[in-house]
Amino acid sequence: MEKIWLKSYSPGVPAEINPDHYSSLIDMFEESCRKYRDSPAFYSLGVTLTYQEIDFYSRAFAAYLQTHFKLKKGDRVALMMPNVLQYPIALFGALRLGLTIVNVNPLYTVPELVHQLKDAGAETIIVLENFAHTVEDALSEIKLKNIIVTQVGDLLPPFKAKLIQFFLKYIRRKIPAWTISNAISFKKILEEGEKLNFSHVEINNTDIAFLQYTGGTTGVAKGAMLTHRNILSNIEQATAWFHSLLTPGKEIIITALPLYHIFSLTANSLFFFKLGGLNVLIANPRNLPDMISEMKKFKFTGITGVNTLFNGLLHAPAFSKLDFSHLKLTLGGGMAVQRAVAEKWQAVTKEPLLEAYGLTETSPCVTINPVNLHSYNGTIGLPVPSTDVCFLDEDEKEVPLGKAGELAVKGPQVMSGYWNNPNETAKAFTKDGWFLTGDIAAMDEKGFVRILERKKDMILVSGFNVYPSEVEDVLTSMPGIAEAAVVGVYDENSTEAVKAFIVATDPAITKEDVIHFAKKSLTGYKVPKYVEFCKELPKTNVGKILRRALR
Repeated sequence: MEKIWLKSYSPGVPAEINPDHYSSLIDMFEESCRKYRDSPAFYSLGVTLTYQEIDFYSRAFAAYLQTHFKLKKGDRVALMMPNVLQYPIALFGALRLGLTIVNVNPLYTVPELVHQLKDAGAETIIVLENFAHTVEDALSEIKLKNIIVTQVGDLLPPFKAKLIQFFLKYIRRKIPAWTISNAISFKKILEEGEKLNFSHVEINNTDIAFLQYTGGTTGVAKGAMLTHRNILSNIEQATAWFHSLLTPGKEIIITALPLYHIFSLTANSLFFFKLGGLNVLIANPRNLPDMISEMKKFKFTGITGVNTLFNGLLHAPAFSKLDFSHLKLTLGGGMAVQRAVAEKWQAVTKEPLLEAYGLTETSPCVTINPVNLHSYNGTIGLPVPSTDVCFLDEDEKEVPLGKAGELAVKGPQVMSGYWNNPNETAKAFTKDGWFLTGDIAAMDEKGFVRILERKKDMILVSGFNVYPSEVEDVLTSMPGIAEAAVVGVYDENSTEAVKAFIVATDPAITKEDVIHFAKKSLTGYKVPKYVEFCKELPKTNVGKILRRALR
C-alpha cells in the first residue's frame, strides 16, 4: 500500500534508515565505549558502571569463556537474570564472542526451562543465585557443560554485598538452597578473565544475535532468530524517530521492564547504550516503594513500561511527588495502553505517554506514535522508517484503507524465522514474504494504526504472552480433570487475566486445587486467576473447543 503515514512523521524523521550502518552489535558497542568512555552506563543498588568499565568487564568475561569453556561463534548461551549489573556484562561479553544469546525468564519452572534450553541447544547458562535451584532441578533432564552462578552483590562493595546477601537469604528467604557441583562463580570468572587475552572474533550482521523465545498457537515456545542486522535496524529506526527529542550522552532511562524481554532489551539496554545514556536498572519493579525511591535519586529523562507498571506507579502515593521536570519520553508497549492510564499519566507528569507496538519477531518495534503528539490518541502510531505494512483478509488479499484486516509487516527488523522450525516459519509468512502478526487492525487516512482484536487466542498478561493450549495441557494432566479450556478475560490490573473452564470428574476438586497444581508447572502470569467449573465445554461439530463462546 501507499506509504501515507510518511506525511504524519515528525519533522526530520526520514522515510528510510540504513540497516547496514554497523557491521554488528559489537561494532556499535565499541563505538559507544569510545565516545562515552567515562560516562555512566548502568546503575543498580547504589553502584554505577561507566562505559569503560562495561567494556573492561565484558572483555574479561568473554576472555574466560573463550579460554576455559572453549566457546565459539554460534554457540548458544542462556542468560537467566533479572535487571542486575551482571546482565549487561554477560550480554556484551557473549556478543563479543559471536555467541547467540538465549534470554530466559528467571521465574520459569523446570519444564519451561528444560524445553527452552533443549530446543536452543544451549550448554552454558549464567543464572542469578536466587534461581539456581531451578537450574539444579533441571539437570536431571538436561545436560549443561557450563553453569555460572552470580549473586546480587557480586559487583557491589564487599560490606554491602554481604549485607544484601544476608538479607535476601535469611530475612526475605529469596535464595532457596541449591547444590551444583560444577558451578562457577561469576565473580571468579571476572577476576580470572582480567588476566587473559581475548582473541577478536569476526562477526557479521547476518549472524544470529538472539534466540528470543515466544509462544505459539500450539503452546510450544519457539525461538525467533534475530540477527545482528534485525536488532541494529530497530535501533536505527528508534534513533531516527527520537532524534529531535533525545540528546546523545545526556539521557537517563528508568529500566524497570526486565532486560530479558525484547522491549526492554532493544529499547533500553541497546538503544540507550548506542545513545550514550544511563540505564537505571530496577531489579524488582513489583516493589513500587523501592522503585520510586531509586527514581528519586535521578533527574530521569525517560521511562519505558507496560500499562500495568504505569498504572501501579500512578496509584502509589509517593510517585506524584517525584521531580518530572526533566522527563522527555514515556514509551508504552508490550500490551495495550488504556486511555484512563495515559490521561492520568500526562496529568501527573505533564508529558504524554507514547504508545508503541511490536512483537518478538520484529525485534520488536513496528509502529510508534510521533514525538510531537500532544495527548493520547488511542492508536499504536505510525510504521517506523523502512517498514511496510498492509492489512489482509482471510485469503491474504489486501483490504481497502480503513477496513479491518490482519496486520502484516515487512522490514529489516523482521526475524529470519523460527529456530529449527521450518513449519512454524512457513505459517508465519505469506508467500509474498509478509510477516503475519495475528492482530486485526486498521489504518486511518493519516497512516495511524489501531489494533481492533487479536486473531490468535493468545492472552496478554502485563505484556507477557500466554498461550491457552500450554495452560490447558497442564490442567488436563491433573487427576480428576476431564477437559479444560482457557481464555483471557478483562482485568483492571493487567489488562487480561487467565480464566480456566474446567470439566471435572472428581467433584471434590476446588479452585484452589487447580491453581496450586498449575503453579507447579507454570510461571506465575500463566497460572489461572479465575476458575469456573462446568458440565461441558462448547464445541464445533468436529469437536474443537469454542473459546469465543467461552469469552
